Amino acid sequence: MKNRYIVLVCLLFVSFYPSFAQTVLVNRDPQIADLIAQVSADSLRAHINGLVSFGTRHTLSTTSDKQKGIGAARQWILGKFQQYAKQSGGRLTATLDTWTLQPDGRRIDKPADMGNVMATLKGTDPTDNRVFIVQGHMDSRVTGVMNRTAVAPGANDDGSGTAAVIELCRVLSRSQFPATIIFTTLTGEEQGLLGAEHLAERAVQEKWSLEAVLNNDIMGSNHSNETNIIDNTRLRVFSEGLPASVLKDTTGRIAQIRNFGNENDGRARTLARYVKELGERYVENLEVVLVYRNDRYLRGGDHTPYVQRGFAAVRLTEMNENYNHQHQDLRTENGVEFGDYAKFMDFDYLRKNTAVNLATLANLAKAPAVPQAVTIDVRNLTNSTALYWQAPKIGKPKGYYVLMRETYWPFWQKKFFTTKLGMTLPYSKDNYYFAVQSVSEDGNESLPVLPVPNLR
Repeated sequence: MKNRYIVLVCLLFVSFYPSFAQTVLVNRDPQIADLIAQVSADSLRAHINGLVSFGTRHTLSTTSDKQKGIGAARQWILGKFQQYAKQSGGRLTATLDTWTLQPDGRRIDKPADMGNVMATLKGTDPTDNRVFIVQGHMDSRVTGVMNRTAVAPGANDDGSGTAAVIELCRVLSRSQFPATIIFTTLTGEEQGLLGAEHLAERAVQEKWSLEAVLNNDIMGSNHSNETNIIDNTRLRVFSEGLPASVLKDTTGRIAQIRNFGNENDGRARTLARYVKELGERYVENLEVVLVYRNDRYLRGGDHTPYVQRGFAAVRLTEMNENYNHQHQDLRTENGVEFGDYAKFMDFDYLRKNTAVNLATLANLAKAPAVPQAVTIDVRNLTNSTALYWQAPKIGKPKGYYVLMRETYWPFWQKKFFTTKLGMTLPYSKDNYYFAVQSVSEDGNESLPVLPVPNLR
């Protein structure tokens, strides 16, 4: 997956099905490759240093001090977004989404002045209402979750995700995409995913056509404690398999999922596979590792409020975490320095992880919308597979990819291109999973859509 041209060779029954003999060449989009080259480790370091300079970014820290605390930090981030808006030709707007949160008897002990910093890069197609979100959380903490005054640098947790969002806004704000991209730094993650809850619910109430959420949290360190593994060549993507929404479903979706074995193909898991393919296509010397869990044990992330509402959302995080540098009071014990300092980070690793986000976002925002009404014909006993679909409601694709993988395989193995609204393949539907995605003139693919069985 590291070459400029990613060759997916479809080994077909050529002698019996010559019309299917093909090799799909998946090219890197030159525009996206150029944008990725602009992601800078030095720029990311500067963003981190700026965030750390506010002492603490605890959610309940001061919002009146112009030099310290969460209030000063979010104004600084807003200023960054406003600076990038000037180079966007009027397409980027920056706002501070504020609200007051009342005490909850848990981790909010007084009325709290909350605020998510958001920059919206409006899509150029007036008929395209799709939204893609990339986010990190700006708040930090030490050992005591209610300690709002102690110095909490939060360089990696989650200065890294916040810096990635700022850097993505810097690079992408000069470009145009048909769909809308929202860059947001959230508050209140350490107090209970509060900023994400607010934004996810806002997306529901305002009926956003929210297609994907990339949540970046703890993604800039290459060195684990205990095991002392040092590795900056792997990035984890966490995703749920069975959508939370089906657990409340009364229309038979659970029975259908069980019957056809689609427990591993929810929207979040489908997005995770997409992140892997696009990230490895564009970013050198990096493997995107799919973790089939929504998140880690005893921990939570800001993608969860979205998946609980049925949106496709995943968490991107470093491969080997160092717990000496997360949620720690600043101190040295037995020769071990504790604290979330920037000096413990690997900024080239953070650059690569940020670039994975860029490759995913840019491809999604440039691609047509997903194909509609994708079905698989299961009415007859056959050793071939027939799929049908309708054109997307948004965008004009040059064609479609039909994707295929073996049922035990974690990601898509083969792609077949067609300009038609259907395809019959010489592979048994009983032995493989299939999906369909729209493809733009530049070769940008939409998210895949798994077919619904056509029983009539």
